[in-house]
Amino acid sequence: MIGFYSAILAWGRRETLLAKLESLCERMDYRPYHFVLGFDIERDSPRLDGFVHRTFQATDAVWLTHMLSMTLRRHGSLNAAFVHHLPPDALHVGPAIDGFVDELVALDRRAPHRVRKHLARPAAGSACKRLAMYLRWMVRSGPVDLGLWVGVSPSQLVLPLDVHSRRMMDRLGLTTRRANDWRTVEEVTAHCRALCPEDPVRYDFAFFGPGAAGDEPPPYSSDGTSTI
Repeated sequence: MIGFYSAILAWGRRETLLAKLESLCERMDYRPYHFVLGFDIERDSPRLDGFVHRTFQATDAVWLTHMLSMTLRRHGSLNAAFVHHLPPDALHVGPAIDGFVDELVALDRRAPHRVRKHLARPAAGSACKRLAMYLRWMVRSGPVDLGLWVGVSPSQLVLPLDVHSRRMMDRLGLTTRRANDWRTVEEVTAHCRALCPEDPVRYDFAFFGPGAAGDEPPPYSSDGTSTI
């Protein structure tokens, strides 16, 4: 459960984010799943008073936790909630993200509209970086990702598109689009899927790491072959 909050709050300095997650876990008695499952908005809201990270305010924490609690009671897990909205023949997880977010925000109409800005949707054109990253953590297996979920295939994952990975994608000619939107996500993921259909998001590490470090990719000629 804390992985979901980690993804939603994932911006800014790593040290700051880890400190915020520690604060959130402490407020949840270091049992995030049980805290969310048993969350009562009238009784437990004070536990989240004062929690702030960038534009994510205490009211966002309260209502997001409330809606996640309702989702857990309905589906039993976030895994089941996402799979519920994923068609068996879906090429990617876009429909699952749309369905999950639509259901989440409809669970309690009292929720302030501001909460929705933290829950991106492909249907709105968003690249959905945070939810794409969360799904990568939960679905893929490996030394970094957890591989805990069932019902979603690594082949259906999409690349989390951020400023660092996008920089490398542009230099490698994987997209000519200017916008960081869902269409760009589909385009660059399709290139990676052509190389590794069963696990296109494995290339996320190759894009993000060098991009974050400020490295440059090797130069390529006009026909796409390396000049090295």
